[in-house]
Amino acid sequence: MPFSAERLAELKACTGRNPVPADFDAFWEERMAEADAVPLDYELRPSDQVADFDTCAYHDLYFTGMRGARVYAKYCVPRGTDGPVPLVLQFHGYPGCTRSWAEQSSWPGLGYAVLSMDNPGQGGRSEDVGGFAGTTVAGHLVAGIDGGPENLYYVRLYQDQRILCRIAAELAGIDRSRVFVNGGSQGGGMGIACCALNQGLVRGASILYPFLSDFRAVWELGADEIAYEGIRYYSRWFDADGSRADEWFGTLGYVDALSFAHLVRCPVLMGTGLSDVVCPPETQFAVYNALTCPKRHLLYPDFGHEEIQAFDDLIPGFYREVCQGTFRGEGDL
Repeated sequence: MPFSAERLAELKACTGRNPVPADFDAFWEERMAEADAVPLDYELRPSDQVADFDTCAYHDLYFTGMRGARVYAKYCVPRGTDGPVPLVLQFHGYPGCTRSWAEQSSWPGLGYAVLSMDNPGQGGRSEDVGGFAGTTVAGHLVAGIDGGPENLYYVRLYQDQRILCRIAAELAGIDRSRVFVNGGSQGGGMGIACCALNQGLVRGASILYPFLSDFRAVWELGADEIAYEGIRYYSRWFDADGSRADEWFGTLGYVDALSFAHLVRCPVLMGTGLSDVVCPPETQFAVYNALTCPKRHLLYPDFGHEEIQAFDDLIPGFYREVCQGTFRGEGDL
């Protein structure tokens, strides 16, 4: 579809509407300390769904997450390689679960292991032990919002993610200096948070149209539907006149990808479909503009919130550039 220079200039000027909490960094230092205090307790066993091939081994990984939850991840490893292999931490969209074993196999085909976690209480095997204050009928976005920021669903998810990263760092046969993050939509927002909160592990990140971005802008743009519908339900049911908006958007700021962006240190390759009506481009540009790391933004005018094969095909080369030290942020292409 046609895309004007004026519209692109507007997007490039977006800096975000949702406030970053004043104590954001300290808050997450405390949450990561809580996650680090959880003893590592995990089980790695052959997959009960698919059999190994000569070129790839498939494993089920179960670990104990926050509050004793049993969390699941798929783990695929290339076989017949010499020396440690790089690892991709892959995060899925909302709501759902990890991609199929067949799709995960593309990474071992490139010489990478891949570790992909099911988000608790969504479409996969991970357990959600609940205990959230307030409404949960509208989904995970606002789950726990009435119980203080430390009780948000996504706070607990990022703590589980931290535990997963600790496990990844000690898996046999993994090159700890080549650990990457890949995710789109919810997985993209999670990917930004993972980079921010696990700086010592993540080498680079490929992020496609990140969900969980600039919540207040989503609301003001009237885009609080589909994936963001929890915002509209909460507003209608618990703040009909909008008088408490600053309060609850302030709480959501603790899990907003926009808030995490300033903590990202590794190179980021980001993709945006400019026709996206699920995650408005304004919110994605706000996150990108807040990144201070080496970065590159790829724009796809005719694509919305959907698979963008042209972006996928650039990811392996991006990882290679990062490893070789040849990646340079080039701005929007």
